[in-house]
Amino acid sequence: MVDDQVDRFFEVLADPTRRQVVRLLGEGPRRAGQLAAATGSSSPAMSRHLRILLSAGLVADERVPDDARVRIFRLNPEPVVAVQAWLDQVQAHWRDNLGSFKKHVEQRESS
Repeated sequence: MVDDQVDRFFEVLADPTRRQVVRLLGEGPRRAGQLAAATGSSSPAMSRHLRILLSAGLVADERVPDDARVRIFRLNPEPVVAVQAWLDQVQAHWRDNLGSFKKHVEQRESS
């Protein structure tokens, strides 16, 4: 399950516009129109990007109580936490392997 989340995370963020949207939402919630203007995208293109980000769980949306037509988008931290956990595992694996390699080299040098 975690691997599926990680795969989907990287698949979705392969697109530079979606990475830019995630960066912008990292600064705070925004409306779709604000995101479109900030990325230089058309409204229909931004809608497609947001739909993909929503389906992947990277972004959440909420309706404004006074105007049901307005949606505010915000970053959802859960997928980022899953990717960070995966990266921590990869880093630990490489740290262990490199430590073993260093130990091996040092032993050969002292022989």
